[in-house]
Amino acid sequence: MKKYGKTSWKLIIAATGALVLFYTIPSFAKDGATVYKTVCRVCHGTGVMGAPKHGDKAGWADRISKGIATLEKNAIEGFKGKKGMMPAKGGRSSLSNDEVKAAVAYMIDAVK
Repeated sequence: MKKYGKTSWKLIIAATGALVLFYTIPSFAKDGATVYKTVCRVCHGTGVMGAPKHGDKAGWADRISKGIATLEKNAIEGFKGKKGMMPAKGGRSSLSNDEVKAAVAYMIDAVK
């Protein structure tokens, strides 16, 4: 049996919790703040999978420099890069593209 450190276990538990939330909570969100609080916060609140934390200007700077359209595209379609990965629509396929875009705008507004 492979041994994991405390940090590894915390990440495994957080990721497992995120997956449970993604597949059990129905999509009812409409505005960016609600989408963030019900979906995005799972990763962007803690930095799981390399997600830039909500409100962290330094963490978002490189991503914002690529343009809002790129951020929206990566959030909708998913993305895997050097700093981490983003599941398509945050793992909630029932979100509309407009809901995802609203959540991106909400998170970007927090670092302006």
